[in-house]
Amino acid sequence: MIEFAGALFRGLQLVSSMLLIGGCVFLAIAGQQGAAPGPSWRTRLVKTFPWLALTLLVGLFGLLATTTAQATGVSGNAWNLQAWIDFLQKTRVGFIWILRAASALAVLAVVLYIRISPPAQWRYIAGAVVAALTLALGSLASHSAAEEQAALATVIYALHLIVASIWFGGLPGVILVASTAVTGPMSEKSCAGEVLSRFSALALYTMITIVVSGLIVANLMIDTNYAGLVATTYGWLLITKLTLLGIILVIASRAKSVWVPALNQSPDSAAAGGQKLQTWVRIEFSLAILLVIVATVLANAVPAKHDVIDHWPYPFRFSIDANWVDPLVRTIVLTGLVFLITAGITIVLGRKKQWATSWRIAVPTMLGILGLGATLYPLSVQSYPETYRKTPVPFDAISIANGVDLFTANCIPCHGPQAKGNGVLAKALPKQPVDLLTEPHTAMHTAGDFFHWLTYGRFNGVMPAFGEKLSEEDRWDLLNFLHANNRGYQSRIITPRILPEQPFLATPNFSYSAHDGSSGTLKDFRGKQDLLLVLFSWPESRERLDRLRFVAGELAKHNTAILAVPMTDVSSDELAVVVRDMPFPVVTQGAREISSSYVLFRRTLSLPDLFGEGTRPKHIEFLFDRFGYLRARWIPQGDGAGWTDVVLLTQQITQLNQEREILPPPGDHVH
Repeated sequence: MIEFAGALFRGLQLVSSMLLIGGCVFLAIAGQQGAAPGPSWRTRLVKTFPWLALTLLVGLFGLLATTTAQATGVSGNAWNLQAWIDFLQKTRVGFIWILRAASALAVLAVVLYIRISPPAQWRYIAGAVVAALTLALGSLASHSAAEEQAALATVIYALHLIVASIWFGGLPGVILVASTAVTGPMSEKSCAGEVLSRFSALALYTMITIVVSGLIVANLMIDTNYAGLVATTYGWLLITKLTLLGIILVIASRAKSVWVPALNQSPDSAAAGGQKLQTWVRIEFSLAILLVIVATVLANAVPAKHDVIDHWPYPFRFSIDANWVDPLVRTIVLTGLVFLITAGITIVLGRKKQWATSWRIAVPTMLGILGLGATLYPLSVQSYPETYRKTPVPFDAISIANGVDLFTANCIPCHGPQAKGNGVLAKALPKQPVDLLTEPHTAMHTAGDFFHWLTYGRFNGVMPAFGEKLSEEDRWDLLNFLHANNRGYQSRIITPRILPEQPFLATPNFSYSAHDGSSGTLKDFRGKQDLLLVLFSWPESRERLDRLRFVAGELAKHNTAILAVPMTDVSSDELAVVVRDMPFPVVTQGAREISSSYVLFRRTLSLPDLFGEGTRPKHIEFLFDRFGYLRARWIPQGDGAGWTDVVLLTQQITQLNQEREILPPPGDHVH
């Protein structure tokens, strides 16, 4: 009930603000036209302003009551004055409400002044500006204000609301002016066409701005989760909103090209045009009210990029990543785009050449169907209920290490020891296992696809089902290993020298405890320090550890921490030797998981290590920037002297520290 009341009050304040902005702008662009004394359209429009301002205040106070109840979790606080005061004083949303309420009072004062004053363009402009301020302040508490680039997103969202208000709020004025072309006095009939022509010209640019800014805002709320358009509440509401907008644009186009110009023709044409305009703009206004209601609900829905698609309801999806590598697919899709462009050209050409109605409909329709079929069908991919399910298990070292064990126990005979599809049973199978190491299958298919195949099998039992053999968590662990294994192959281009401004590889998080009592995770270093992660063997790495012990202070001056991880079991006596006088942490708990995961990132261009069980270097060092990306790597076995030259290492660190701030890696789950 509180949620419904909150949506109602939010809609009231939104609609009243939009009508005030649009009404004032309409009067401003009308100039002194229609200023004759008596019950003219101008007088009727201005009379609504004080009531709209009062409705705005009612909506804001209702919004305060419902938001307080929702924030505190107590329904009774909707009527608790002290709870209101606490909410206003202690929350950012409360502070924004105070600003909005103050500007709403200013709106009331301005419209009362407009109501009792003679018509003046500057007064209407002032009313529009103050009402727009109230609306813009509301965007500070929207989804856009929670974006990473909040300032830009909020400005675009506020612009979207304001330009939408100019169009939506101007429609009542259009209806009133159109009625004068039908039944009004001659003094007002003569200027109706001129007034509406001015508004029509403004509405064109307004609609363009609405569409562009709306697409930008929608893209921010969807991000890359395009499946959410047809599988989430936010997506369906957005589609509904766009459908309504499309119908409205058709009506607006007809009004601009036919009915408004008719008002400047003969009296009979003006009357007929005014009648048509009045009827259809009323329909447009009704659709616009419905659109605003949908937009209000949309503003309160969970953005598609944050929503969870637990069940994908369709047997297919569209994916460029999965199909674009095929040259035939590219050719067919591009051909389809040519058909679609041609369909658009024939629409324009048919109107210009005045083709018969049947041809004007049939030709573009046929070309459009051919274009859509050729464009979409080659990009379709078989999908499953789990296709867009988000991985509940984090992409971290513990999960990957368990996945390594599970793969070894269940998958090696067919997929091979490195998941390259070359197991001892592979050649005897009717369907060859795919190469999950070097081929981009883990990038081309979702984690949910792999989870479905693991659960139910594939190719009529050629790949067995593991749904009953492995727990759900184990299946996700196995998938995390496959993704880490493929990312490890991608990391072969990394060298001891960083690629400037190219932080492309995010690696799994890990947890650790060290000999000196310290503990933490890889993420703890983000935003604070660079990290040199050292995977070592004992005693093979003795000399290198001694060298790092000596240069640790110098690296610390460059804001770089060192964390050493044993790759093999180290006895207590050996550990005592390793940590003696060690100025940086040596991991004692979590080492097996870290080494098992990060040894997957061992391949280089010169040593791709693709055959058999692969080799395991005795020593590997990874350099992470302060934002959490793996930027450089040194493997003595393949990279030679490398970071034994401390000058080279400090040069790379210095270059990292000079780079501008970037966003941290994406979430710790594969998709």
